[in-house]
Amino acid sequence: MMLDGIVDEDKWLAEGIAGIQHHAFYMHRALDANNLRDALKYSAQMLSELRTSRLSPHKYYQLYMRAFDELRKLEMFFKDESRHGVSIIDLYELVQHAGNILPRLYLLCTVGSVYIKSKEAPAKDVLKDLVEMCRAVQHPIRGLFLRSYLSQVSRDKLPDLGSEYEGGSDTVTDAVDFVLQNFTEMNKLWVRMQYQGPGRVREKHEKERSELRDLVGKNLHVLSQIEGVELQMYKDTVLPRVLEQVINCKDELAQYYLMDCLIQVFPDEYHLQTLETLLGACPQLQPTVDVKTVLSQLMDRLSNYAASSTDVLPEFLQVEAFAKLSSAIGRVIEAQVDMPIVGAISLYVSLLTFTLRVHPDRLDYVDQVLGACVGKLSGSTKVADKKAIKQVVALLSAPLEKYNDIVTALTLYNYPRVMDHLDDGTNKVMAMVIIQSIMKNDSCISTADKVEVLFELIKGLIKDLDGTSDDELDEEDFHDEQNSVARLIHMLYNDDPEEMFKIICTVKKHIMNGGPKRLPFTVPPLVFSALGLIRQLQGQEGEVFGEDVPATPKTIFQFLNQTIEALSSIPSPELALRLYLHCAEAANDCDLEPVAYEFFTQAFVLYEEEIADSKAQVTAIHLIIGALQRMNVFGTENRDTLTHKATGYSAKLLKKPDQCRAVYACSHLFWVDDQDGVKDGERVLLCLKRALRIANAAQQMASVTRGNSGPVTLFVEILNKYLYFFEKGNPQITSAAIQGLVELITNELQSDSSNVKPTSDAFFTSTLRYIQFQKQKGGAMGEKYASIKV
Repeated sequence: MMLDGIVDEDKWLAEGIAGIQHHAFYMHRALDANNLRDALKYSAQMLSELRTSRLSPHKYYQLYMRAFDELRKLEMFFKDESRHGVSIIDLYELVQHAGNILPRLYLLCTVGSVYIKSKEAPAKDVLKDLVEMCRAVQHPIRGLFLRSYLSQVSRDKLPDLGSEYEGGSDTVTDAVDFVLQNFTEMNKLWVRMQYQGPGRVREKHEKERSELRDLVGKNLHVLSQIEGVELQMYKDTVLPRVLEQVINCKDELAQYYLMDCLIQVFPDEYHLQTLETLLGACPQLQPTVDVKTVLSQLMDRLSNYAASSTDVLPEFLQVEAFAKLSSAIGRVIEAQVDMPIVGAISLYVSLLTFTLRVHPDRLDYVDQVLGACVGKLSGSTKVADKKAIKQVVALLSAPLEKYNDIVTALTLYNYPRVMDHLDDGTNKVMAMVIIQSIMKNDSCISTADKVEVLFELIKGLIKDLDGTSDDELDEEDFHDEQNSVARLIHMLYNDDPEEMFKIICTVKKHIMNGGPKRLPFTVPPLVFSALGLIRQLQGQEGEVFGEDVPATPKTIFQFLNQTIEALSSIPSPELALRLYLHCAEAANDCDLEPVAYEFFTQAFVLYEEEIADSKAQVTAIHLIIGALQRMNVFGTENRDTLTHKATGYSAKLLKKPDQCRAVYACSHLFWVDDQDGVKDGERVLLCLKRALRIANAAQQMASVTRGNSGPVTLFVEILNKYLYFFEKGNPQITSAAIQGLVELITNELQSDSSNVKPTSDAFFTSTLRYIQFQKQKGGAMGEKYASIKV
């Protein structure tokens, strides 16, 4: 059925165009012959084709444009009196004798245009006559196109300021009155279109009306182009009359379009100076009108106007723009009870954007907007609508982008209250935006109070919200989030030790609820921040270790001990052990022997009770040996206890090669170059001999299980240790012992040459080359190596 209608319309349009072309042909012949009578006759017949009611606006426009092109030629003929021999006044009377009203008025408008140009009558009289006569056509589509034609032919002949048609009794006011009257009549016709035909085709009528909206809107554009429409005239005449028509038409489509058109075509300065009048009209619009978009566009234009020049900012203060906009938004939201949440939030986003551009120094205004948003969201726990969530994120992101400083956002009371209404996933996204802003701008959060607010904002990253399980998260995303939190902790700093300690305690309070998956990421940066504070205290002059100072190294070490215990209990023993050893070294630097001993004790307890994996044990014992070797705070008794433990655990490792390497590493615990008194050559030798026995046992075990003597790499490694201590002057390491070990390795390699690994052979060859180099070096070292034969 619809297809048949389209085919019929195309047929009717084709017939109409053919009729116009047919009559235009004879009109052209009459024009060429300067025959006025025939020209009027055929032009009237041509224009009669526009009387059709069967075409849609789109098709009617095509027909109208064909007629419009022909009328241009007719107008040129009318202008040249020498061709038709009739005065313009007589011609104006003559065309009114056309039989049908529509052709008569088209011809009258065409002649009227020439009449005004001739200046034989005041422009205002002709314009008034034309706009009044056009009332005779009340069919919506035909009337709209007729008045559009009148607007088109008269727009360059208005008595505007500086125009050739101004003067005498013709003023700008007459031009404004003409355009406003034409606009009013066109709007009435446009609104009436919806009542044409049966109600079941209302949707079709609305679409057709939408296609014709620019015909009405062009009147407002013409008004904005009139030079004489200055601010005062706009305020006193233009705006009130336009708004009166907009409000009284009570049509949703017309009200929305005309308000939008009004905002777009007139200067921003005019909107600013008439803000109260413009905003006062918004609550009077139909409840179904999309006022939020209208207001948003108005605020966006004013924001851009404010950003264009700092010189205009005093105008905003003078008219109290923020207060008026804020009040208007409140009234609109209150009046439109059915407005979706996304609409209300989008209004607040536009208001906040306006505020940040116009009043960037007024944080109270920013907080007021956020508070209004909280009030709107208070009816629901979490925002569920995706579009609304997007708007909330835009609202929260705006202050960060404007100030480039999270510290400013932290002073806003309502900022975290808005975030509380986000769902868990969006809360995390927003938390990441905040952290990235801090990283990007290298912001320093320097007080415990601000840290408290910050961690409240990013709580979605540091603990589970509403029982959400971490198992639901993508592992890679989770790691990125927690690494970002770890980086953030490193950026919290204050030069004052007491305040810095408060910051550290605040961070601990928040991150300790993070659960077993988060703590391995967040505890280490906290520990290193605390260790940094200890070094800061250590570097200060004066009594920094006194008991009356809250942030003392002892206090901080107690804090560290409690913090790391949380890691060992989740469990993450390997990480906890590493952190205990770092703390022990810091205690060593502070000359706190009991504290350092306690940290080593905790490390050994973890090693004994929690670390069961053989590879993890190997790594752990080497870390312990390395840390213990660097300690110089221990007395003889404590050091002996710890080294005994270390060597004992080394010898109890599962695999013989691991035992061997750990035991010879322990030899360094008894010979430390930069420490007086820790040079026990005998115990070094005992460790190395024990390592040799273990290496020999490993060889025998390999012989039993694999049928060969196994690799000699362990012997080569022990040989290198012998050479190290030999060069360091250990009297127990003699050249004879080194010689014997070289011969042992040589024999092993020769006895099982088929199974020698290339790496072992290369390692031993390099070691021999080194011995040879030292022999040839000369001097004291050359003499030491002289007796070793390779």
